[in-house]
Amino acid sequence: MPVLTKGHRAGTDAVLLAASAQVKPGDVVVDVGAATGAVGLIVAAREKDARFVFVERDPDLAALCRRNCRDNEVQGEIVVADVLNKGSRQAAGLALESADLVLTNPPFLEEGQARISPDRGRAAAHALPAGGLEAWLKACTGLLKPKGRLVLIHRADRVAECLEISGKWLGGIELRFVHPVADRPAIRFLLSGIKGSRAPLTILPPVILHGPDGRFTPEAEALHRGEATLL
Repeated sequence: MPVLTKGHRAGTDAVLLAASAQVKPGDVVVDVGAATGAVGLIVAAREKDARFVFVERDPDLAALCRRNCRDNEVQGEIVVADVLNKGSRQAAGLALESADLVLTNPPFLEEGQARISPDRGRAAAHALPAGGLEAWLKACTGLLKPKGRLVLIHRADRVAECLEISGKWLGGIELRFVHPVADRPAIRFLLSGIKGSRAPLTILPPVILHGPDGRFTPEAEALHRGEATLL
């Protein structure tokens, strides 16, 4: 199996996304842009009786995801596909309206918004083509069954765009902001919505990651240890 010596690493974003996943036995859970599988694996530690599908376009990362599933005794299906490419999704056997829950941490940037890393793998992990965020979320929503739930994490400065896009297909949206410390602006947000719902938007209490001493708050510490969720 290939071993990464550089590139994508999972961190707090993966922990928070997994902590926001409402999953029950028998659910089909799809982790889109799974990389090495951290989000799905964290959720699987809480509910092993769900069915997990990991979608990743990079074959090396997909191989590491497969290895991680095996090492953690998770019966996950690894799908190598480009979520932005309909032909790639179809060739990989990703079925429309098959998922109860889709979890995703989309690349945060689009071409032209910032300087992109010259490293091809890093650039792919952090940047989408122009208009790619809408295409990404449309593809994720297409995988959901009616009344299925999409949960995503993104940068706080893109909340308006994500709300506008997701509102085309989702309702009952729940929005939660993530702050580095209590008196600083949010750096991330978590968005959860139900396909086809007409329920109104709800703003949930924020997550504060660090206290005045720079250490994790009790809530953030519990989330990282897998002792709490955001449900």
